[in-house]
Amino acid sequence: MLNRNAFARSRAVAFATLAIGGFALASPAKAAPQAQLFPFILPLPVQSYQYQPQQPRVQSVAPSEEEGTAYELPPRLRRQVVNYASHEAPGTIIIDTPNTYLYYVLGNGSAIRYGIGVGRDGFTWSGTQSVTKKAEWPDWTPPPEMIQRQPYLPRYMAGGPGNPLGARAMYLGGTVYRIHGTNQPSTIGTHVSSGCIRLTNEDVTDLYSRVNVGSKVIVLPMEQRRADLGGATR
Repeated sequence: MLNRNAFARSRAVAFATLAIGGFALASPAKAAPQAQLFPFILPLPVQSYQYQPQQPRVQSVAPSEEEGTAYELPPRLRRQVVNYASHEAPGTIIIDTPNTYLYYVLGNGSAIRYGIGVGRDGFTWSGTQSVTKKAEWPDWTPPPEMIQRQPYLPRYMAGGPGNPLGARAMYLGGTVYRIHGTNQPSTIGTHVSSGCIRLTNEDVTDLYSRVNVGSKVIVLPMEQRRADLGGATR
């Protein structure tokens, strides 16, 4: 009787073991999340990166000796409206070479007078021309005759603050002469150039805004010394 009961219990244990194994095979275990298995491991932070293109380097032009320094013109060379009797039409430019003035004729007996720098001894000229071209911050290509006299000059210089032609230029006919600005304002009122007419950058910008291509330009000779006609009206 005892043997029969022990045999029955062993059969029951065997069936239970098989049942548990079959259930385990029929229901695959799900992997536990990483955070639950390894709570001490934290995910790395994600950093966003935005591409920024590199800006090209710009080569700056070396400034002139006077650039950046304040220079005040003498009162007689400052831009001003004066009494000026002329039979020329409004808009005409008259270069008073000996007195280093440029007159922009307004009509009705008045003109805007600018102080200028003119050609040095042996480089003055006279005659009538017209403005054939205008340029802002013009490039400079010294003519061959200037290179021959001054071989140290650059063969070409791009426009900019260090360029001796300054902020604006007005080209006269088919000549090599121009009315232009300067980066050396202390030369206004002197005879220093190779024949071109120079103004301060501020004054040449003002004149440039008034002058049109085709405007008449009269250059008076050195021998025709014309007295200053009248004082400033404003």
